[in-house]
Amino acid sequence: MYITNQPEIAQIAQSAGVDRIFVDMEYIGKSDRQGGMDTVQSRHTVEDVKRIREVATKSEVLVRVNPIHDATADFCSTEQEIDEVIAAGADVVMLPFFKTAAEVARFVKAINGRVRSMILVETPESVAKIDEILEVKGIDEVFIGLNDLSLGYGMAFMFELLTNGTVEKLCEKFRRKHIPYGFGGIASLGRGVLPSEYIIREHYRLGSTCSILSRSFCNVNIIDDIDVIKSIFKNGMSEIRELELKCTLELKMGDDYYFIHNKEVVDEKVHEISEKIQESNN
Repeated sequence: MYITNQPEIAQIAQSAGVDRIFVDMEYIGKSDRQGGMDTVQSRHTVEDVKRIREVATKSEVLVRVNPIHDATADFCSTEQEIDEVIAAGADVVMLPFFKTAAEVARFVKAINGRVRSMILVETPESVAKIDEILEVKGIDEVFIGLNDLSLGYGMAFMFELLTNGTVEKLCEKFRRKHIPYGFGGIASLGRGVLPSEYIIREHYRLGSTCSILSRSFCNVNIIDDIDVIKSIFKNGMSEIRELELKCTLELKMGDDYYFIHNKEVVDEKVHEISEKIQESNN
C-alpha cells in the first residue's frame, strides 16, 4: 500500500505494481497523540478519494477514515463519512484508533457489507480486548499500526513490538479467525533504521499479507522530479517482489532456518537500536 492523494503519483505506484493506493482522511485527535513527531498526517479529503478512484484502474483504493465519532459543528458523523467515501469509490475502508468491540461493531454496521472493512489495531486497549473484538461479524481484514501502538506502550522503537511477542501473538489470533492481516511499513531494500529486507522476511514468517510503503520509500514532498519518482518505484518494487519470491520459495521448501535466523537478527538489531534511542533520550 502507498499513501498519496496525488493522481499522478498514484498512477506511477500502480504501474510499478503497488496493490493499493491509500487515501488517508484521518485527522481527528491525530495531531494530539503524535504532536511533535515526524509522522505522516495527511488530511486527505473525499474529493481526493474521487480523484484517486479515477486513475486507480488496477490498484484498489483504501481509505482510512477518522476514529468513531458523532457529528459536531466541525465534522460529520462516522456513518456519514463512511457513506461519502464509499460513494466516492473506496474499495476498502479502514478504522483507526479504536479501543472497544462496540466501536468496531458500529464501524462494520456502517459499512454494511458494501465494501471490505479493515480495522487498525493501534491502541493497547484494543490489544487487551482483541478476542472480544474479533468476535464482531463483518471484519474483513486487520492491520497492526506499529507506530501508535508502540507510543501507547511507551516504547522507544516501534519494532520492539516484533521482538517482544506482541505482533506474533496478534497474528496468531487473526490466523485462527481466518482474517487476512498485515502490519507496519517498509522502505526500499537496504534502507530504514531496521533494513526492510529483515522486516519483509518477518512478514512471511508471520503470515502477513500486506504492508505500507513508508514515506522513506519515496518521499514525494522532497523529490519533485517525476522521472526520479518513476525510477524509485520501478526499481524499489522490483527488488521487493524479488525478495518476496525468495521468501515464498523458502516457505514451500519448509526451510525454517531461513526465517528463524532472520528473526534472531531482527531481535539483535532491534535491541541495539532501542538502546541507542534510549541513550540519546537520556
